Amino acid sequence: MVTYDATYLPFMKMHGLGNDFVVVDERGIAPRVDAAVALAMADRHRGVGFDQLAVLSDTDHADVHLTFWNSDGSQSAACGNATRCIAKYLMENGGKDSLLIATARGILEARSTENGQTSVNMGQPQLAWDAVPLARAMDTLELPIDGAPTATGMGNPHCTFFVPDSEAVDLRARGAAMEHHPLFPQRTNVQFASLIAPDHLRMRVWERGVGVTLASGSSSCATAVAAARRGLTGRDVTITLDGGDLQISWRDDGVWMTGPTAHVFDGQWRL
Repeated sequence: MVTYDATYLPFMKMHGLGNDFVVVDERGIAPRVDAAVALAMADRHRGVGFDQLAVLSDTDHADVHLTFWNSDGSQSAACGNATRCIAKYLMENGGKDSLLIATARGILEARSTENGQTSVNMGQPQLAWDAVPLARAMDTLELPIDGAPTATGMGNPHCTFFVPDSEAVDLRARGAAMEHHPLFPQRTNVQFASLIAPDHLRMRVWERGVGVTLASGSSSCATAVAAARRGLTGRDVTITLDGGDLQISWRDDGVWMTGPTAHVFDGQWRL
């Protein structure tokens, strides 16, 4: 990354299937990103614009540590597509084909694939009510909400509705309402998925702290897990999002997500 004057904050703009990110490298320097900086940069009219902002920092436990900010200035423990984008960048620049990434979700493994895409193990899904978390004890497979959605934790909470046609859902209205449902004390990401084939789902997503996004990695992982738990699919599925396809594989060692990434441009933000 280019080094700029100290009054400017260097950043990279990346996306995975249109799920877009600002990435700031704070390795070896004092932290400068906080909620106010994230909120200002997130403005798509007066700032840079992003779904999430990711900050790279030093750690003794992995190759890099990532902190994620949502576009509303709140933080998230996990962001799958941003993790893949940054992993791709670090592997290409470090001459590696795998690395370990520390997040609030835990240590995640990333790998390059033979077709130039990037895979990340997002860890084991959290299926117990208090791990998602939910407000009270209940079966996470079918929540006592109209539509009987499934709750899944992937380092952040998810609520997945299986519907006949995800295209027909009023995503903005239903997503916004569900994000703040009282069963989710930390709010929730909301997905609407429809079955195309036993190994293929169409999904649209409302992200907590962001809104409608073209794609979401952790949401894709949660939806694949929910579909397998409900017997709709096996553990290897293609998720078709508004921005393209992700391959999800729920294995013994965690939920692996594979897809393309893009490094769009580098810039600088005046502090």
